[in-house]
Amino acid sequence: MPTPASTEENAPTPLTRREKDVVDLLAQGLTNKEIATKLVISPRTAGTHVANILGKLGFTSRTQIATWAVEHRAPSRPGPDSRP
Repeated sequence: MPTPASTEENAPTPLTRREKDVVDLLAQGLTNKEIATKLVISPRTAGTHVANILGKLGFTSRTQIATWAVEHRAPSRPGPDSRP
């Protein structure tokens, strides 16, 4: 899968903290509605975050975002559903 030209291997991500939260949840397979519920935002706002992430990373699908998250990001923090 191609990596976006603007993202170098060790370069910081251009995403906001909230977009990083959305990436983490999207990588877990959550829908926009589920992301919205977890982050206490509207599904439309969740969709806007996903669209912004797609644009910033130069991707065209949620699968690409999830793959990128697994390859380039450490988990931000354990969530309430995570197991030790």
